[in-house]
Amino acid sequence: MENNGGGNNGVVAAVNYESKATSTITIKGILSLLMQSIDDEKNDVENNKKRVISLGMGDPTLYSCFHTTSVCEEAVADSLLSHKFHGYAPTTGLPQTRQEIAEYLSRDLPYQLSSDDVFITCGCTQAIDVSVAMLARPGANILLPRPGFPIYELCAAFRQVEVRHYDLLPEKGWEVDLDAVEALADKNTVALVIINPGNPCGNVYTYNHLEKIAQTAKRIGTIVIADEVYGHLAFGTNPFVPMGVFGFIVPVITLGSLSKRWIVPGWRLGWFVTTDPSGTFKKPKVVERIKKYFDLLGGPATFIQAAVPRIINQTEESFFSKTIDNLRLTSDICCKEIEEIPCIFCPYKPEGSMAMMVKLNLVLLEDISDDIDFCFKLAKEESVIILPGTAVGLKDWLRITFAADPSALVEGLKRIKAFCQRHARKWLKQY
Repeated sequence: MENNGGGNNGVVAAVNYESKATSTITIKGILSLLMQSIDDEKNDVENNKKRVISLGMGDPTLYSCFHTTSVCEEAVADSLLSHKFHGYAPTTGLPQTRQEIAEYLSRDLPYQLSSDDVFITCGCTQAIDVSVAMLARPGANILLPRPGFPIYELCAAFRQVEVRHYDLLPEKGWEVDLDAVEALADKNTVALVIINPGNPCGNVYTYNHLEKIAQTAKRIGTIVIADEVYGHLAFGTNPFVPMGVFGFIVPVITLGSLSKRWIVPGWRLGWFVTTDPSGTFKKPKVVERIKKYFDLLGGPATFIQAAVPRIINQTEESFFSKTIDNLRLTSDICCKEIEEIPCIFCPYKPEGSMAMMVKLNLVLLEDISDDIDFCFKLAKEESVIILPGTAVGLKDWLRITFAADPSALVEGLKRIKAFCQRHARKWLKQY
């Protein structure tokens, strides 16, 4: 039988992309493997007595000092018990929810968003997938930060969108290497992604740097996807500035959620927002395409959506202030304890989000081959979980999440110090 070359090529291409997608590292995947290594029966009995301290997952609800406000819980409970929200919501989200998020985001913008600009998603992860899906076309490429959030690579692999990484510069507070962005871009570049406040780096970009990013995106003829899931979680010298402020310069898709600021990641309430006062996204065909894609999706539970207006309007500022104070304290603790660990170096003190990147000096360690080896041996020996930098694009770095109780953070970092001392090269142990 004669083969149909075109058909076979299509199958091969699909398999290759599937392989790329299935081989993409995910944070949850590698953290699950690290936890399994702790649960392994072969572990030393004494080590199994140590409580597990997870400094790897960006889920502050794991610790008692980070919890949501009673307003959130009461709003959701009342919404559910009202018996008004057991049915389907419109695929783009409840009108009152879209309107409230438009007003919430507009507080920090020089123009007013409308409910038509807002689409409700099942967490920020779904918003990421929507943004990549909307821009996918044959030959398309997307510019992603390194280090960054690996879900973007996974979504791009499934959508057959080429990924091109630009570096973040640790010596400049993890700013975007704008020269690299211009060098990487071409006529097929569909978007430049930024994450601010930064995951995994803990950076918060200045107004001036964000303006330069917008101008660069305009020069290369692309849009900006602004991942602001950690929006407003800034506790350093730089205040949080939404990228949408520069929507007059370049079209911006803003992604966000209730998850981090309100400390409810399990509620899966996110948004995909066109912050675009010039109206690029308001063309009928663009709007129709977005709406049709949302017809495919299942959004958050209707009663969670219905609670959003009350959550946004009735949460007191003191709740946000307490979260910021806690993050400032725990980031300070993290930096102070890291100074006592010779093989780990922090190039930049975090100013926002809930995580930071530290450089691993393997020269000082005797039997550790790389960052992945470090994290798996640390989990087995000390029951402490941190994320290898390879998972976010930087080999031989580590991501540490500091959204934890101070006591757990101190204990976890002291265990890391003991681990490093135990694995230090012999000549170092003399000092």
